[in-house]
Amino acid sequence: MIERIDTGTRSSKIVKYNGVAYLTGQVAEGDTIQAQVRACLENVDALLKRAGSSREEMLRVTIWLADMQDFDGLNEIWNAWVPVGHAPARACGEAKLARPELKVEFIVDSAYL
Repeated sequence: MIERIDTGTRSSKIVKYNGVAYLTGQVAEGDTIQAQVRACLENVDALLKRAGSSREEMLRVTIWLADMQDFDGLNEIWNAWVPVGHAPARACGEAKLARPELKVEFIVDSAYL
């Protein structure tokens, strides 16, 4: 059975199926890449909790940067946030994001119990 949480016209915040929680893409405001990454990861934490999951259960994270020049700033925050020994599979690429002020977007798939 598919469970959809906070379903709107365009998307659901969380879709759960067969032991995997799929989180909607997370973006945030902020003047620096570090500020946006911190805010996005706070949102991810909240959604993981709502899904019955946690950082330790993340399976895969896709990260889109508006500019690959921000890669080091992203990793500065990311490396401190990911639990040691529980790093998910990860991909990071450059993409034009929905609004010009956005620097990063996170897409997370996580197991849930």
